[in-house]
Amino acid sequence: MQLAIFDLDNTLLAGDSDYLWGQYLAEQGLVDGDSYQKENHRFYMEYKNGTLDIHEFLRFSLRPLSAYPLEALQTHRGRFMQSKILPIITAPARQLIAAHRQRGRFCLIITATNRFVTEPIASELGVDDLIATDAEMSNGRYTGNVSGEPCFQQGKVKRLHAWLRQKGWNLADSWFYSDSHNDLPLLEEVKNPVAVDPDETLATHAEFKGWPIISLRGKNLPEHGM
Repeated sequence: MQLAIFDLDNTLLAGDSDYLWGQYLAEQGLVDGDSYQKENHRFYMEYKNGTLDIHEFLRFSLRPLSAYPLEALQTHRGRFMQSKILPIITAPARQLIAAHRQRGRFCLIITATNRFVTEPIASELGVDDLIATDAEMSNGRYTGNVSGEPCFQQGKVKRLHAWLRQKGWNLADSWFYSDSHNDLPLLEEVKNPVAVDPDETLATHAEFKGWPIISLRGKNLPEHGM
């Protein structure tokens, strides 16, 4: 099976859903606005700089899920999708997924952002499956803890290989699209790595390796996007 694998934040999305979810929570008064926004921004900068402690961040980002019943969270998630996410899904991102699907490839999103936030985004984008960081649940409520391996950096590679073993597939004929140097471990694994609106570190690496560099922020999918 040919695989087309996509990072989500700042790749298929023209923004970061994890960061925007934190922003939404603060705007709605669901968390302590000023202090939460400050910490949210700190973690986002650490992610971009490659210094993020993923476990510290997950303790921060998953805690609000434990504070509210699932039904209330789902209502807010729907509003979040409308106000924060739909405006940052670009036409070229949709075109890229559609182009791979037309060629019979299995389309997969793999993201460090938790499944609660990203599941409806993956559904909106029409991909075949989603690998995301999982939030622990108990008795129908989130606990605020992570479940299993966080889907981040080398953990993203481990999660993908576990998924591949379950499917009986491999990466022999695969694509992976990402914006971030945090995804270099996985970009090095696939046959067709593509840098999408890359950060400076990834752009330098991609140029050295001769990887395609594309943008999904325009009006149409670049011809060399596949």
